[in-house]
Amino acid sequence: MDRIFISGLRVNAIIGCYPAERERRQGVTIDVELETDLAEAARSDELADTVNYAEIEERIQALAAGSSFKLIEALAGAVGRLVLEYDAVRRAKVRIDKPGAAQHARSVAVELEFQREK
Repeated sequence: MDRIFISGLRVNAIIGCYPAERERRQGVTIDVELETDLAEAARSDELADTVNYAEIEERIQALAAGSSFKLIEALAGAVGRLVLEYDAVRRAKVRIDKPGAAQHARSVAVELEFQREK
């Protein structure tokens, strides 16, 4: 199976459990791996034959901007459900990296995997 990667997507979101985290948007980084069949797109060179990753990027940005999650796990779940709305996406991995979430670590990250129901 072929893959599309969206790496290092910076979004700003209200995210966190503590009152100070809920007062302003924070930057998080999202990586998405989409499992799909790219054979036809490789032959045709047509956007219609692939997953439009520019559209997915815009939708993830809009999702983050309009959201107010407490947990990065919940944001990752929402992103995973969003990408599975595309029929061509069979499986996906979503990784969310939140800088400054832990006192002595550069960042904290979660990675969730999603699969289309058969």
